[in-house]
Amino acid sequence: MNLFRNVVFIAAIAGLVAGVVLACMQAYATVPLILKAEVYEQAGGGHHHDHAAPAATDSNAMSTAAPAPAEATAAAEDEGWAPADGFERFAFSVLANIVTGIGFGLILVAVSEFAGGIGGWRQGVFWGLAGFAVFTLAPGLGLPPELPAMPAADLTQRQIWWWATVAATAAGLGLIAFRKSLPLAILAVLLIVAPHVVGAPQPDSYETAIPEGLHHQFVVAVTVTNLVFWLVLGAVVGVVRGRFTGTATSLRDSFA
Repeated sequence: MNLFRNVVFIAAIAGLVAGVVLACMQAYATVPLILKAEVYEQAGGGHHHDHAAPAATDSNAMSTAAPAPAEATAAAEDEGWAPADGFERFAFSVLANIVTGIGFGLILVAVSEFAGGIGGWRQGVFWGLAGFAVFTLAPGLGLPPELPAMPAADLTQRQIWWWATVAATAAGLGLIAFRKSLPLAILAVLLIVAPHVVGAPQPDSYETAIPEGLHHQFVVAVTVTNLVFWLVLGAVVGVVRGRFTGTATSLRDSFA
């Protein structure tokens, strides 16, 4: 019971700090880009994942048709409730990021304990880089972050590929880091590369009203903010664990 309590305690503090940092970065880096994309989405009548219907124009064409008023109203009603821009939106963003941070913190602490635990903020940074590679970088190579009004493949297929990529990348990095063997190193590389050889699910049409430059800015912003998030998460885990465990080599022996 003590071990579980210790893991949750450290993950909660690290997730709180990293989540707040991420929300603040998003407010200046990604939210303005999302708001710009929503303007294009509203002008184009919203984004629909209707993969059964054939594309009416060339897949590289930009959509310029405006919806009829009734269609625009129906699309707006289908979106449901959303937080208002400003403080309310920021508050919900902070809350969501804290919950996400605690969840990733639990994974980071639990996995690192099998390797002897994170001994300080420097080790935490390396663990954070590993988390970034597993949960952001590798999946993002096949499924880059999307803005509103951008086409996307079937959600279930994307989720399956995302989880498979995360699992394969984590297993590959684990073999490279903790198993010093040439055959296992080759297997690790194959595991990391395999999801990208198979390829991520792609939409039937790439038609979108979003300018390419705006999407590129968004991908860069999301990648950078997630990198900082993981570095902060790992570093805080190392600091908190070292502060409350002292010289103990395992959380099982601490908080007695």
